[in-house]
Amino acid sequence: MDTQRRSGENGPAPFRSSRFFCVGSKWYFTTREGFDSGPFASRQRAETGLRRFLHVVRLLPEEQQVH
Repeated sequence: MDTQRRSGENGPAPFRSSRFFCVGSKWYFTTREGFDSGPFASRQRAETGLRRFLHVVRLLPEEQQVH
């Protein structure tokens, strides 16, 4: 469980679970907004997919970014 606060959060940190999950032998990641991405062949590839996703989101203009 991640207990760190994010920028702009006040009060106790909310419960957070892992962004990664496995169904059968395939791995997926999920975003705060509930978007699931996958399947990936391994957790490592799912982690790479999440890093790529976050990189693309950071390139979007502020008004188009997923919050």
